[in-house]
Amino acid sequence: MTMLTPPKDCSSMQELRDQIDALDKDLVALLASRATYIDRAIELKEINGWPARIPDRVEDVVSKVRQEAEAKGLEPDLVEKLWRQLIDWSIAREAIRIDLD
Repeated sequence: MTMLTPPKDCSSMQELRDQIDALDKDLVALLASRATYIDRAIELKEINGWPARIPDRVEDVVSKVRQEAEAKGLEPDLVEKLWRQLIDWSIAREAIRIDLD
């Protein structure tokens, strides 16, 4: 993760933008890393004959990220929307791989 300057210490819009760009880069790297865990989930689901979508797990993940958002002072509804989209993408990716194999 990038070492960031705290927002209050940024003295210009360019400095703020640079910090936001660095955060975006880190977020993309984290999402790419998360995708490698989804790839492993695909393998394990194939081995065990599990479906791509496991509704209880989806709701567990959403509940956890909502709680984390609240704890960090971030809007839980926004985080839930983002995560549901991320989860849907992951499940679609799993479903394609599981169906093709």
